Amino acid sequence: MADAHKLDCESVSDTCRFIIQSEDEEEAVELAQKHMKEIHGQEFTDEELRKEHLQVV
Repeated sequence: MADAHKLDCESVSDTCRFIIQSEDEEEAVELAQKHMKEIHGQEFTDEELRKEHLQVV
């Protein structure tokens, strides 16, 4: 079974329970960036998300 890449918005925001999980790391990062910008008005680089928030499950 392939590894899944998970980003949990709750790790950044106490009020948001949005979770992204995908076998495609690029897709997970892209969706997380879109969510953070549209919902929270914050921008993260690919590297910031990978280093600080991406989990491999």
